[in-house]
Amino acid sequence: MDADIPPRNGVVMEKTREIVKAIVLEAGELVKGAIGKVTNVGYKGEIDLVTDVDRKSEEMISGALREAFPTDDLLAEEGGIRRAARSKRRWLIDPLDGTTNFVHGYPFLSITVALESADEILFGVVYDPLMNEYFEAEKGAGATLNGDPIHVSTRDDIDHCLFATGFPYDIREHPEGHLERLRRVLMAGRGIRRDGSAALDLCYVAAGRIDAYYENKLAPWDTAAGRLMVEEAGGRVTTFRGEPYSIYGGEILATNGRIHDGVIDILEGGTD
Repeated sequence: MDADIPPRNGVVMEKTREIVKAIVLEAGELVKGAIGKVTNVGYKGEIDLVTDVDRKSEEMISGALREAFPTDDLLAEEGGIRRAARSKRRWLIDPLDGTTNFVHGYPFLSITVALESADEILFGVVYDPLMNEYFEAEKGAGATLNGDPIHVSTRDDIDHCLFATGFPYDIREHPEGHLERLRRVLMAGRGIRRDGSAALDLCYVAAGRIDAYYENKLAPWDTAAGRLMVEEAGGRVTTFRGEPYSIYGGEILATNGRIHDGVIDILEGGTD
């Protein structure tokens, strides 16, 4: 078992990393082969979609993780939590982040898996099967893209920064706050993108492609791996008000760190 193999630089065993990568790449082939071809679409909410591919991908990932790590808990988007006896660790799984994109054939989606222990994310991966980009982060060991180190951007002028965001599934019922916040960001930065995968948005912050990302009403599996990615790439992650971030809190602001306080002012209405 992986307990016999020492960590590379951080806290996760090398065999664990290899096992997770093999599982996620296999799920990626499933997703890649089905994008834009799905006709059986279900609804968890008015605009919250789910497909058979979401479920198959989750079954594939969850089953393989249970087999490899039988004493660990699992928390997945479609299946909820599955507990193991005397577990100290939990795997968080989003088998297809960007289901609406997937259904429409819009090429921005990901698969994400993270390992949590004692309320701390130790390891996370985010895989974009369409671009063949495998992001990986390990606590204390940095973040990589296809094996090469990545770092957040160095921009410190918000006027020159690119933002990303997303909107909650209940925005039709509760648009308050979201549109005004969007207006303020549009007036402050170079531009804003809304591409539909929180996990990938966070990886793009980590890789310096985006300077800041914010969103709320997210689930733990949406941000667990991406949050670690940003921090290990040198960025900063908090709530909109600058408070310590929890993946169970639902509200996230991730930046390159240099502009973080300025973006808080914008989101909270201090800058127009």
